[in-house]
Amino acid sequence: MVKLDKCFFEKNALELAPLLIGKLLCRRVGKDVIRLRITETESYYGKDDTASHAHKGKTLRNEPMFEQGGITYIYLCYGVHNLLNVVSGIKDNPEAVLIRGVEGYDGPGKLTKALNITRELNKLDLTTSNELWIEDDGIKWKYKTSKRIGINYASEEYRNKKWRFVVRKEQKRK
Repeated sequence: MVKLDKCFFEKNALELAPLLIGKLLCRRVGKDVIRLRITETESYYGKDDTASHAHKGKTLRNEPMFEQGGITYIYLCYGVHNLLNVVSGIKDNPEAVLIRGVEGYDGPGKLTKALNITRELNKLDLTTSNELWIEDDGIKWKYKTSKRIGINYASEEYRNKKWRFVVRKEQKRK
């Protein structure tokens, strides 16, 4: 298994999101490391994407999205759930990929709760961290695309983008 490097995360969010399907989200808890395969992602692609937190410009909350790819962007949703995003692309071009699901945990809030991923891990470098990182073990899963979830506030154009990537039920290799 290989920890993903900076070069991997320099891809734009539309390229990165499907590549993360099947990778292992790794979280150190005490002396143990939990590894769960990523099963669902969503792309948030730049300032024009009206579903993106970066759409209205840089704020204290979304500032990590404006950094170079490979760090975390973790925010509180509905005042309840911490959601994990992987920043992608180049500095000052705000993009991120929401990790929506992993094996055993469907839903971005469920997975962060299960793995104790909180905003304390915001802006964490996934390429150097020993607390949270992503690995590649060479396994590839087939996926399907669909519209993103929970973005009714976005313009119709961006609500209809098929920027959600979900592992197929049969979970066969690509």
